[in-house]
Amino acid sequence: MDKAEEEGLDLVEISPKADPPVCKIIDYKKFLYEQKKREKLMKAKASKVVVKEIRFGPNTDDHDYEFKKKHAEKFLKDGAKLKAYVFFKGRSIVYKDQGEILLLRLASELEEWGKVEQMPKLEGKRMTMFIAPKTKK
Repeated sequence: MDKAEEEGLDLVEISPKADPPVCKIIDYKKFLYEQKKREKLMKAKASKVVVKEIRFGPNTDDHDYEFKKKHAEKFLKDGAKLKAYVFFKGRSIVYKDQGEILLLRLASELEEWGKVEQMPKLEGKRMTMFIAPKTKK
C-alpha cells in the first residue's frame, strides 16, 4: 500500500481467493476507462439482427408471389431474418391450408439462401413462418 501511495497510483486486488492475495499497482480510473472502451468496441462489432417482414394473402397470385419471393431472397442475401406471414381477412380464415401451402412453397424455394427457423404456425388471423439466412463460409 505504501509503494502504491508513493507512486500516486491505486492498489487493486486481482485475485482475493489466492493465498496470498494477488494485488496490482495501477491507475484505477484509467483501467475503468479502457475497460469501458473495450466493451463499447465489442458492442459495435456485434452483429445486429434485422427482421424483415413479407405479407401474403391466402389467395396470392403467382406474379405477386414471385415479386415478393425476389424481395425475400434479397433480404436473406443481405443477412436479415425473414418473417413471412399470411394474413387472413374476414372469412378467408377458411383457407388455412392454402396459406400453409403458400408458406411451405416459399420455404422450399428459398432453401438455397436460408433455412426455416420456425415452421408455419397460426396465431389468431396470421400464419407466420421465420427463415434465417444461411451463414457465409
